[in-house]
Amino acid sequence: MDVQQRLTRLLEGSSDRLNPGPDELQDIVRRTFVIAVVGISRDPMKAARRVPSYLAAKGADIIPVNPYAERILGQPARRNLDDVTEPVDMVLVFRPSREAGGLIRQAAARPERPAIWLQEGITDDEAASEARRNGLTVVQDLCLYKAHRALGDTLRRAESRIRADV
Repeated sequence: MDVQQRLTRLLEGSSDRLNPGPDELQDIVRRTFVIAVVGISRDPMKAARRVPSYLAAKGADIIPVNPYAERILGQPARRNLDDVTEPVDMVLVFRPSREAGGLIRQAAARPERPAIWLQEGITDDEAASEARRNGLTVVQDLCLYKAHRALGDTLRRAESRIRADV
């Protein structure tokens, strides 16, 4: 099975039929190096910790957002998304759907206009539609780890450093 088929199969498992297609998903993952992870867990057994740990191991710069932690993955934790002052390529959300709308709106208000990715089981169709109408990329109800694996581990620390020099 090739990359397009793997991504198509992955997308079929999402409840959001308006998610970007396989080509755009591939582009999002490949151009993402700095990720603010809202709801990252202190518990290494939870997906909200395992996925960001995996992404960090593959070269992503993770900015943890968790008001109950001092440091996660060796980085200072931020209390909320507004405390993330550096530009990010993506806002990855591990919070319940009832909180997703506010987080989508916060992410959409950022000047760098990051991709907004809600993990499996997390959706807010109204807020996602609003952000999409404003030209932002929103992915809902899809696991970034699974998308990354479908692409064959595309993040690389060297690419991140080259990007920073541009």
